[in-house]
Parts: sequence; C-alpha cells; structure tokens
Amino acid sequence: MTIKLDIDFTRTGAWTAEDEPIVRAAAEAAIAGADLADEDEEPPSSNAQAGFALSVLMTDDDAIRGLNRDWRGKDSPTNVLSFPSDMPVIPGEPDFLGDIALARETLEREASLDGKPLDDHLRHLVVHGVLHLLGYDHIEKAEAEEMETTETRILARLGVPDPYAGTDALEEKTAEDMVTANGAARISR
Repeated sequence: MTIKLDIDFTRTGAWTAEDEPIVRAAAEAAIAGADLADEDEEPPSSNAQAGFALSVLMTDDDAIRGLNRDWRGKDSPTNVLSFPSDMPVIPGEPDFLGDIALARETLEREASLDGKPLDDHLRHLVVHGVLHLLGYDHIEKAEAEEMETTETRILARLGVPDPYAGTDALEEKTAEDMVTANGAARISR
C-alpha cells in the first residue's frame, strides 16, 4: 500500500534533518499497518485517496513539559503527545490526522535505560503517536492489547524488535497515565 503523507516538521533543540526520514517512514508504516479496513472501524476519512497530513513537533523536555502541564495537568516531560484532529475533511485535500510532539531528551534517556537504539525507540513512539491519531487507545485492557499488537506488527515490518518483549506493559500503565485532562491528548507510557 502506497501512502500519500504530508508532514509539517518543526524541529528545536538537538533534533536534526536526519531524524525526519525516520519519522516519515514510521508514520507511513503506522498508517499502512493500522487495521483501517476492520468491519467495525471506519477509515480516517472517505477522502483517503487524497492522502493524509500531520504535523510533528520535534522538541525538548522543557517544551513538552509545558504541553504536558497544559493538556494533562502533569508538570513533567513525557516522551510523546498526540493531539488528534477534529478538523472537517475537505474534499480533494489530505485528511489532517493531527499533531504529534516528541521530546528528544526523554527519548534518549529511555532508549539508554532500556538498551535500545535511539532510532528504534523513535520509530516506536512515532508509530504509537500516529495510531492514537487514527483512533487507537490503551485506556481499556482490550484496547491496549489491540494497540500493542498493532504496534509490534508495524515495528516488525520496520525491523524494530518488539518493544514490549519481556515486560508486562499493560500492567505497568495506569488509568491516570493514559487519560488526559480534557480528552484531547493521548500519551504513551
């Protein structure tokens, strides 16, 4: 499946232009690998042939801390925030999925602590964030299992080992970590 995807990148801090192709490939893989054709699921729009669009803020811990505080009431940095779009679909225009924000320092710390290559952790969090934009969630256990399975399948196609192997990720997440202050943002663990 060929994905037409427009991404508006904004970079601050230690991010470089070399990070953008990694983000693009992971976002495209997430869209292609999401179970959008399930009987119970509607595609993001009936305008899918026009493609998709999203914005990605590649920033630092200070900036993401502010977003996390403003949207979730948590005054601490996090690795990724997703903000699904509520914009109407415009015929002939790409379907705008929403915004993703990534914190470089947090990604680096987590990758180092877990002994993972930074690029693999970045791919994982982009896939995770895009799946939230597409309507996936992990508030309920069944949803979390479906999202984790979908993430793992998509990441395998990108050559990334299962990020959940050897952990009981579903048990580690709490409802507070997964629910937002106003329901607009989705946060990974």
